[in-house]
Amino acid sequence: MPIEDVEMTDASKRADDVDVEMAEPAKSKKKTKPAGNNDPIYTVRILKLVKDLQQQHGLRHSDYQRYRGYCSRKVRRLRKTLGLPPSDRHNFKKKTVIDDLHINDKSITIPLMLTERAWSYAMQLRLEANTEPRKKYHLISRLRKATKYALLLQQLCENAKFDSRTKLEAEGYVAWIHGTLHFELQLWSSAIEYFKKAQMIYEKLATAVNEEDASMYRHKSEEITPSLRYCAYNLGEATATELLQLRSQAHGELLKNLDILVAETVKHNTNAMNEVKWRNRSFAVKSEKVRSFLLADRDLEKSFIGSVADNVGLLEQHLMDCKDAIALAKEESRIEGGKGGDATSSTQLLPQYLSYIRLSRTIQRNLLMIEVAKKDAEGSWTADELKTLDAGLVQRTKAQDSTRMYEIIIQNLMEMEQLPIAEYDLQFAAEVQSKIKAYQAIRCYSIAENLSSVGRWADAVKLYERAVQLAEAALKVDLEPTLVEELRALVTKIESCRMIMRAKSMIQSAPAAESAAKKEPLVNRLDEYFEDPSLVTGEPRIAEIPPPMVPIPCKPLFFDLALNMATFPPLEEKMARKKGAANPAGIKGFVKGLWGWNNPK
Repeated sequence: MPIEDVEMTDASKRADDVDVEMAEPAKSKKKTKPAGNNDPIYTVRILKLVKDLQQQHGLRHSDYQRYRGYCSRKVRRLRKTLGLPPSDRHNFKKKTVIDDLHINDKSITIPLMLTERAWSYAMQLRLEANTEPRKKYHLISRLRKATKYALLLQQLCENAKFDSRTKLEAEGYVAWIHGTLHFELQLWSSAIEYFKKAQMIYEKLATAVNEEDASMYRHKSEEITPSLRYCAYNLGEATATELLQLRSQAHGELLKNLDILVAETVKHNTNAMNEVKWRNRSFAVKSEKVRSFLLADRDLEKSFIGSVADNVGLLEQHLMDCKDAIALAKEESRIEGGKGGDATSSTQLLPQYLSYIRLSRTIQRNLLMIEVAKKDAEGSWTADELKTLDAGLVQRTKAQDSTRMYEIIIQNLMEMEQLPIAEYDLQFAAEVQSKIKAYQAIRCYSIAENLSSVGRWADAVKLYERAVQLAEAALKVDLEPTLVEELRALVTKIESCRMIMRAKSMIQSAPAAESAAKKEPLVNRLDEYFEDPSLVTGEPRIAEIPPPMVPIPCKPLFFDLALNMATFPPLEEKMARKKGAANPAGIKGFVKGLWGWNNPK
């Protein structure tokens, strides 16, 4: 028999031994009974817990010995906390955690730490096996021990006390440990099977959780990829491809179970508020107080079964709780990401979402108070509502304060528009802006109603027109159905109110115009008509006789501008001739000139 065949036979025998050892704990341990309806449901993030502990205790620098020592101390502390010490002062008494009374989120950490301790020891031996080949056998022994504890972990997680996400993580972790063992045994086909199963589970989990945890699962899936490639290289590409196809067909049932568990994980995260989805973004909720507030906010509408005054009281108490939740979320955001982080990150989105809830609930509270004011003004309280009516609430919500309530609502919407997410989510900003216009239209209508009640009909008409413009602008964007119906009813109501106000304003201005027109003669008011009784009497007021003095401009002055346009004949010849006939010099010439002898005739 060739040497390769002998080695494969021995390897197969060792694999069979591994499978027998894996199955032994499941046979020897009794089944756990399902949890009752009142039992708590635990969630243990196995991968995140392991990654954090590895980074904090040596594996950041590949110090496996330090991490192994930490795991040993951690197991000792856990056993002491749970009352499961491995021995007393004199002799050894083994105590396990498979009893249903001891199964909780802390107890399953014991087999997890035992698995990590055995795995870290194996990785330490792998580094030392480069110079000491005999340590390869000890490495295999440690990985066998790790698979044994990993199977115990999976068995404990199958209890009904744990949610679907914990079960999926335990199954993926166990598959990865088994793949690591078969990889060291050079059982490439089974190693591919286990690694592929682990990779499949982590990829499925990445689709069911928030973005922060999904990146961790995707990173773990990418870590498995090089091992899969090495196994495929040793098997040959064609053989590995055929094997993967066969395994994918055989994993059909596994995929169905994975889909069921993933769906349960999503549902559990939604019900327990471990993560929240808002504006197409998912983010985790870590604080227990914040989760309880979000659960209360989700079920708040179901509590609105009393009168309007009772509902206002519930909302005010809810807003006080919301302020505490916002403070906690901002503190966590400051510790984890700081104020300079991305506005769309998980740590920054939670405070914004809570602020959005606070503003939305404040608007809801103010609308209820406006409803109280309207009922008080109309006197439409029922007998049951009058019994439970809060006098202080009615005093705070008088009819004339409705306009102030609408102004507060508009201020809340403006605060909502200033949330950092509005810079990235343009649709959110457009929706808030349209709501602002909608409530501005309602506020204009409320002011117009108040003005019409005091007789200022002309001003009311202008406000009605402004309200119609704002309502039509708001209806161009998709709004809540109730708000859309309210705006459409408002536009219809304004059309009739505007005509009534115009008629009243014309009636109001007609007597004043008539009295002023009676003093004017007919010639000065030809464009205005009203019945003037003086026109049919003997002295009709047609025109003033004599007509009144009218100032007119004086006679215009005329200036002689022709000289500027005149053209005179040239005088150069005469000037030259005159210059040539100048008087001679001397006394004789002077005398002749004096007596006129030199004067030509």
